[in-house]
Amino acid sequence: MPAKIPAVVFIGGGPRTAGVLERIAANRPDVFAGPLEIHVVEPHVPGSGRIWRYDQDPGLLLNSMAADITMFTDESVACDGPAASGPGLVEWTAGVLDGFITDVPDFPQHLQDQLRALNGTTFPTRQLQSQYLEWFFRRAARALNRSVTTHRSTAVGISPLADGGHEVALANGRALHADILVTALGHTDSLPDAASAGYAGFAARHGGYHAAPSYTTDVDYSGIAPGQDVIVSGMGLAFVDLLVILMEGRGGRFAEAPDGGLRYLPSGREPRLWAGSRRGVPYHSKISATLRGEAPGPLRFFTPAAVESLLQSHGELDFHQHLWPLVAKEAGYYYYRELLTGSPERAAMGWDEFAARYAALDWYGSERADLVAAAVPDDALHLDLERLDRPFDGRRFADHRAVQDAVAGYIEHDLALRDTPDHPETLALFLALLHVYMEVGRVVPADRLNARSQQTVHGWWHGFFSFVDSGPPPHRLRQMLALHRAGLLQFLGPGVEVTTDEATGAFVAASPQSDAVVSARAFIEARLPATSVVRSLNPVLASLNGSGLGTEQQLLTAEGIHSTGKLLVTPQHRLVGRDGTPQDTVFGVGPGTSGWGAGAFARPRTNAAPFRENDALARTILGTARDLAGETSATISPEPAAAGRNQTLTRNHR
Repeated sequence: MPAKIPAVVFIGGGPRTAGVLERIAANRPDVFAGPLEIHVVEPHVPGSGRIWRYDQDPGLLLNSMAADITMFTDESVACDGPAASGPGLVEWTAGVLDGFITDVPDFPQHLQDQLRALNGTTFPTRQLQSQYLEWFFRRAARALNRSVTTHRSTAVGISPLADGGHEVALANGRALHADILVTALGHTDSLPDAASAGYAGFAARHGGYHAAPSYTTDVDYSGIAPGQDVIVSGMGLAFVDLLVILMEGRGGRFAEAPDGGLRYLPSGREPRLWAGSRRGVPYHSKISATLRGEAPGPLRFFTPAAVESLLQSHGELDFHQHLWPLVAKEAGYYYYRELLTGSPERAAMGWDEFAARYAALDWYGSERADLVAAAVPDDALHLDLERLDRPFDGRRFADHRAVQDAVAGYIEHDLALRDTPDHPETLALFLALLHVYMEVGRVVPADRLNARSQQTVHGWWHGFFSFVDSGPPPHRLRQMLALHRAGLLQFLGPGVEVTTDEATGAFVAASPQSDAVVSARAFIEARLPATSVVRSLNPVLASLNGSGLGTEQQLLTAEGIHSTGKLLVTPQHRLVGRDGTPQDTVFGVGPGTSGWGAGAFARPRTNAAPFRENDALARTILGTARDLAGETSATISPEPAAAGRNQTLTRNHR
C-alpha cells in the first residue's frame, strides 16, 4: 500500500490560518518534509477573512498604527521554529510603491492614495489591511509548494470516519476528507441571549428597532430614521465603528474649527445617539507621545520565576490575590521609571533611589503610596489603576448636564494625556500592560488557576487591557467630542441599564449614578456577541457541539458550574470532546476557544503571543502528519481530497 499523504483541512481562512500556514512552511525541514495536502475553507477572501475583508465601509480603521502591524514571526519570538523576516505593513507599502512587491492586485485610486500617504503613525483603513493580509496568505501558500487548495465556501458539518479522519461537508455540495482538522473560525455569530431576545421581541411587537450584539459592519441600520433617538449600550471599538457608519456613512463630515478643534457638518440624515456603558466612557485613545527616559527593558516582577514561586507556595493561583499585585507592580515600575527619568522636573527623587525602594514594597501597602508621594509631588500624576478601571466609581451626578460635562471632560483629559508629547509615562504604562498581556499565557498554566481566575483572565483582565491599551485612534475621540457639540451624541453615564416600557413601546435607559432617564424606540447593543458554542450560528460549531466532537469549557466555581461559552481545547490546541477526551487530530485556535490566544497579527519585535501559538501549533500539526504518513492506508478519499490535489492557490473552489 502506498504511504498516506496527510490531508490537513483548515476551516476558516483569516489571518490566523495564514500565520499557521507560514509557520508550517518554516518548520517543515525540521519536523516533516514529506508531501502534504492542505485545504483552506473560507467563504470570504483567504487571508483577510470576514473581519478584515475589503468589502466593508471604507471609513473603518484599525486601532493600531501601521508601524505596529506585522504578520511575520521575527527573531524576538520565543519559539522552536526558525524566525522568518518579512515586511510589516509599512515596509510592505513601501515595497508595493517601489515595485519590489508585485503580487498585488491593481488597487483602486483611493487605496493608491492611502499607500502613498501611509507612514508609521498612520492608522490604516481595514481595506488597506485586507490587501496586506491577503498578500501574506498568498506568500505563505506559495511557500508550501502548490500543496494548498482554497475553497470559497462555508463548512456546514463535520463527521468522523472509520479511518480516524473526518469528513467536512461544504455548502457548495462538496466534501473534504481531513486526516488533520483545524478550526480557526475567528469571531462568529450566536443566537441572542435571553436579554437580547427579549429586546428583539419587544421591538417587533411595538414597531421599534433593535440591533443585537454583532460585528458592526454587518448590521442593517436602514431601519433607523434621520433624527431618531437611539439608545446605545457599549462604548468600545464597536461603538467607534457605529459612529463612522451612522454619521460620516450618512453623508456628514468633519471640518477643522477656527480654534484648531473639530466641528461636525451634518447631512441631516443622522440619528441622535444616547450612549452609555459599564464605565460610561469610551476606551482610552492610542498614544502619540514617545519615550524620553530609560528604555523599559524586560519585565522585572511578572516573571516566570515569580509565577513559579507562587505555584510552589499556593498550588492553585487566584488572579486578583496572587497575580494582579505582580501585574500592577510591573505597571507602576514602567510608569514611574519613565516619569522620573524622562521628566525629572516633575520628580523629587532620583530613579535609582526610587527603584531600589519600590522593588522591596508590596503593591497594596501604605509604604508604596508614601514612596510615590515623596517622589512625585503632583498627585495628579500618581498611577491609580483602580480609578483607571472605573473612572466614575462612587460619583453621583446631579442631572443630565452633569453627566455630559463629566464624560466630555474625561475625553478631553484623556486626549491631553495621550495625544500630546507631554505625558510619555502613559506610553510606558501601555507597554507594561502589553508585555504582561503577551506573557500571561506563556508563564501561567491555565490548569493551575482556580476556576474564578480563569473567568477573570478571559473576562475582566482582557477587558481592562482592551480598555487601556486597545482603544481607537485619538482623532476618533476628537470626533466624538465634535458630534457631542453638534447635539448628535449624548452620554448616559456609567452602569447604564436598559429596560422596556410596554405602555409606551419605548426602551428606557438610565444610570444608577444619575436621575436622568432617556426613552427611545431604537436600541443598539454595540458589542460583539459573546462566544457560545451552544448558541452558535456557525454550522461548524453547531456540528461539533451536536456530535460531541467539541464542547464548551465548563468551570466549577463556588456558585456552581459555569460555562465560558468557548470551545474547550488543551494547551496544545486539541479539541476536547464531550466525553472529556482530547481529539488526536482535531485542533482549534482563535478567540472562540479556551486557549490564551491574543489576536492574529501583532507589533514587531514583541515576542507576540499569537506568533508563539502559531509556531507551536504548526509543529504539532507537522508532527501529527509525520506520524500519519508513516502508516500505510488505502482510505484516502478520491473525492474530494484527491480531487483537490494538483490544484493550486490560483484555482479556488466556489
